[in-house]
Amino acid sequence: MLRLFSIAALLCAATAAPAQDGTTFIHAGSVITEAGSAARGPSTITVREGRVVSIDDGHTPADEGTELVDLSGHTVLPGLIEMHSHLGGNPGTDYRDQTVETQEWSAVLAVTNMAITARAGFTTVRVPGIGSDVGHALRRATAEGRLPGPRILTSGRGLSIIGGHGDVSGFREDVLAVLDGHNTCTGAVECAARVREAGRRGSDFIKITATGGVLSQQARGLDQHFTDEEMRAIVTTAHGLGMHVAAHAHGPRGIEAAARAGVDTIEHGTFADDAALEAMRVNGTAFVPTLMAYTGIRERLGTGVFTPQVEVKVRETLSVVGQAARNAHARGVRVVFGTDAGVFEHGRNAEEFAMYVDLVGMTPTEVLRSATIGAAEVLGMEEEIGRLAPGYSADLIAVRGDPQADISALNDVDYVMVRGRPIE
Repeated sequence: MLRLFSIAALLCAATAAPAQDGTTFIHAGSVITEAGSAARGPSTITVREGRVVSIDDGHTPADEGTELVDLSGHTVLPGLIEMHSHLGGNPGTDYRDQTVETQEWSAVLAVTNMAITARAGFTTVRVPGIGSDVGHALRRATAEGRLPGPRILTSGRGLSIIGGHGDVSGFREDVLAVLDGHNTCTGAVECAARVREAGRRGSDFIKITATGGVLSQQARGLDQHFTDEEMRAIVTTAHGLGMHVAAHAHGPRGIEAAARAGVDTIEHGTFADDAALEAMRVNGTAFVPTLMAYTGIRERLGTGVFTPQVEVKVRETLSVVGQAARNAHARGVRVVFGTDAGVFEHGRNAEEFAMYVDLVGMTPTEVLRSATIGAAEVLGMEEEIGRLAPGYSADLIAVRGDPQADISALNDVDYVMVRGRPIE
């Protein structure tokens, strides 16, 4: 409890823009209410108590006491949804740093990174794998408007097999004992218990490492780690508690097994083959490609950051970037936007949009949908976020140009509002 209090106090020490208790008129040059729909012309968006009240044609004059935001030279559209961001970390750190860095330091990084991410246009962020105290405190801080940042969904620590990706590797046994995150499980019963513990702590969803990972020190390959039975126990338990499951997965058999177990999203999916993609399609599993992660890795290759066992895995993944996502899209698997920010610098998230056009073969409208209503549907939040309509959360951004014609318009966001609060 003392650690939880210290992190919460740290996060609440700064202040964000106050909640908009009054009425705000937003004069938009054009409005995309939902990706795929034709843009409306000049409009007035009325926001009150954090919600969209109405969207009316033309520019309604503001009465005394009504705040006016002039975006008459911009396209206003729903805030973007980032499905995979590690707010508490930055790229290029030595794996041995975890022996000295604290949760409090992770919180400091996260406070900075979540503001940067929001200013880049991302008004909802799913955080897979972060210390529970930090993730839960971040979620509260932005929800209460105490800090500038996006709506946050957190998994707490991801679940891992002993010695797998997500567990601690590469240290002496006595050091491993100190660093143990108590997030590993063996067998269906223990794995179900770990899910229930996460639910008790208030996690929004469950993240599992269904396969090995690229940047961890484990050298046990990139394919299936959890057994089929363990994954089924995790998914069944999580769904019973109202939580979805995100599965970090690179290797094809791990992807296939996770999809058959009923996970909701596959993160990375690097080596997904036809059988894995068909399992995803049949089971309605969404694909979160995290293509910018490979950019962050490529930029650090040869710098001495990666240990020999990691560099082998890095080179293996860089040879196939985007291929699985392209095949998934062609097969009809839903692709939703997520970048793995933290493996590259936070704030560069929007660079992934062009990759979906160039590498995955999506249209700009499909890309925009993947980061708005498509992602909201996967989260079960399609009645709250992902579109602009009366009753929805006032999560919106403004850009110049038309992102449904040119996705690069999302690279420069001039205005952001989260829950009716402007992000300065």
